[in-house]
Amino acid sequence: MKKLDLRLMRMLRRSKGQFISVAVIVAVALCIYILFSTTSTNLENSVEQYYEMTNISYLTIELVRIPQGVTEDLVSIEGIRNVQGRISVDVPLEVEDDNEKVNIRLISLPDDGGDINKLFTEQKAGMGPNDNDSVILLEQFAKARNIKTGDIITPRINGRIYRLKVSGIASSSEFVYLMENEQTIMPAPEKFGVAYISEDFAQSVFGYKGSFNEMLVKTKTNVDIDDVIDSLEQKLDKYGIKKIIKLEDQLSNDILKQELDGIEMMSNIIPVMFLVVAAIIISIMLSRIVNNDRMAIGVLKALGYGNNKVLFHYIKYSLAIGLTGAVIGISVGILLAGPISRYYTVFFNIPLAGLKIEYSYIFYGMLLTCIFCTASGLLGARRVIRILPADSMRPEAPKSGKRTFIEQVTIFWKHVPFSWKMVIRNILRNKKRFAFLVLGLAMAFGINTVPLYMKDAMMSMFELQYGEYQKMDYTIQFTKPQNKNVIIDLNNLIDADKIEPRIEYPFELAKGWRNMTVNVIGVPRQTAFHKFVDMRGNVIILPNRGVFITEAIAEELNVGKGDTITIKNFIPGKKDIEIKVAGIFRQYLGANAYINIEAMEELLLEKQLITGVSIETQADLKEELKDAANISAVNSVDDMYRAFSEYMDLMLLAIGFYMLFGGILGFALIYNSTIIAISERAMEFATLRIMGFDKKDVYGMISRENFVMAGIAIIVGIPLGAGMIKGMVESFSSDIMTLPFLLSPDTFIQAAVATIFFVVIAQLATLKKIYNLDFIDALKSRIS
Repeated sequence: MKKLDLRLMRMLRRSKGQFISVAVIVAVALCIYILFSTTSTNLENSVEQYYEMTNISYLTIELVRIPQGVTEDLVSIEGIRNVQGRISVDVPLEVEDDNEKVNIRLISLPDDGGDINKLFTEQKAGMGPNDNDSVILLEQFAKARNIKTGDIITPRINGRIYRLKVSGIASSSEFVYLMENEQTIMPAPEKFGVAYISEDFAQSVFGYKGSFNEMLVKTKTNVDIDDVIDSLEQKLDKYGIKKIIKLEDQLSNDILKQELDGIEMMSNIIPVMFLVVAAIIISIMLSRIVNNDRMAIGVLKALGYGNNKVLFHYIKYSLAIGLTGAVIGISVGILLAGPISRYYTVFFNIPLAGLKIEYSYIFYGMLLTCIFCTASGLLGARRVIRILPADSMRPEAPKSGKRTFIEQVTIFWKHVPFSWKMVIRNILRNKKRFAFLVLGLAMAFGINTVPLYMKDAMMSMFELQYGEYQKMDYTIQFTKPQNKNVIIDLNNLIDADKIEPRIEYPFELAKGWRNMTVNVIGVPRQTAFHKFVDMRGNVIILPNRGVFITEAIAEELNVGKGDTITIKNFIPGKKDIEIKVAGIFRQYLGANAYINIEAMEELLLEKQLITGVSIETQADLKEELKDAANISAVNSVDDMYRAFSEYMDLMLLAIGFYMLFGGILGFALIYNSTIIAISERAMEFATLRIMGFDKKDVYGMISRENFVMAGIAIIVGIPLGAGMIKGMVESFSSDIMTLPFLLSPDTFIQAAVATIFFVVIAQLATLKKIYNLDFIDALKSRIS
């Protein structure tokens, strides 16, 4: 081994504590990069294979009713490969607990199982024409409710209970993420499921003899899907199109893609932040080492070692830290990639296509580590070039000192205690280092704010959506539009404080070439259950004519208040209408448009018909209406809140996991800066001991410096954390969910407490260093 390499090994051994702490940061960075990059790739491959294996539909069309023969004729449209009709209806499911509300979506299945959206099961998934008493149950729902093959489920269809035997359990690529609708905050597989029934049985019980209410369309490759949609709209205009959903907009697929985007973002951003902090620490460490090795560097140069060799000797120190951490991080990342990939595929109910380690990720991870470590090594050891052999033989000339700007404020300075004066002077004589450490600690603070914001944002989103913007206790959906007089019947059935009619129907909103299919909701102009708040926080009232749209719709259509949009009406006999955007309002779950119910009846639908009601009551409507006909769903805000609370309990685990990242950064920064300070200022501390300061006083001075740094870092970290939160809000917001950009003081207070906690832990870890410091040796080495 070369002499310089032997010296390098001694350097590493002497600073093993700092070496380990920085290597851990690099290891965490590379572990996150390899783990989530590999998981993202495995999940994408599994999804792609699953979609191909089950032949997932590229278009799903919801209609009022379409004859069976028409669906077969649609294959003649250019660009369409295959079409499959089906019936899909949500109904309540009777369970043992009368207070529990469970809905189930019954979907018809062709006798042969169908060619599009095929079920994934080890058994044959088809339903025969005589299978009128059996169902195939979706796996997530079956597991959540512990239902097995041979068990009986009892859906209530049009007021009548049917006993259906579970003949099989299967998965579906259409429901990898099982959610009832866009208004649902999180999945609740025990509350909502999917069951597949025979086509004959569905047509019989739902009154769709010889017809369907949904179509699955498989298009050919390399076709413009928008052209296909235009052709379908023209062909199906008279059959009452409700909605045409592309695969990219399909609820389950959309959420899955958002999760993939989130994993990819985490694999790209967090590792870079960790490597930046590691580079800052390495640079400061090397600067201190070079300063202490001044005489040794002069001797090396006198013996014939050139500037480049000596400089590379110190760069190898930074590379040794980086590569050690990288090897550990990559190894752990590869080990964890399998379990995490399996976790995601189980969570999304997707068969794992296989575990694949992309060697390109390992290469990029090592390359990125080498770049950061080399750069930090050059920055920290650049003074090597300026050290001359002759000059290095004598002590370095003291730096010229001058009074700091604070000292010039004599009225303030004369009242500052001596120990605090030393703290302030030390901070101001190492301004660059202090700034770097503050930046690193501010990044740790910013990382802590993000998970804490998520917790607050989710809670605020629920409370605003269902406490302030929507104030009903229940919403009831009818199986088909009913006359408004149904409200009188409901009043006779239930004990309600208020009942308000509502119409909810999907329409396509368009502006020029831009379009978007959303549920348009009609409510009374002076609604008691809906509060509309514009983007400035002002309450706005629904106009007689005009439409309110959410911010997501406004951005998608690129329209503002006062613009005119087109509502395309596919209901037979009804025309498209031009309507003015009267306001843009806040809505955090889903994307809807609201119109005065009277205007909606007149312009878009039929007069005196409603599709549901909103109710305020203290009664248990699920029990009171369980035998009522023509009711497809009774949705309770209390049920949603209970499901939301369960979700928040799980979220706390994720918050702790993310805050650990910020804690590792904060700990490493404070630990290393303290070790460096002790090493650099050993003579100074020895002098203080002679002056009568005890070890506790010396340790207190270092602690004050670190807490001053932490305080400034928290102040700097507030706008940094706000920027990180804003970036996350923009990247995660979609048509399904818009996170509120609400910066609560509690978020920053909790992040500050977490940051200070890890600073204290790091301080305690260095306590032994101060108490073991030989102050006499420090003075002797300085005198000699």
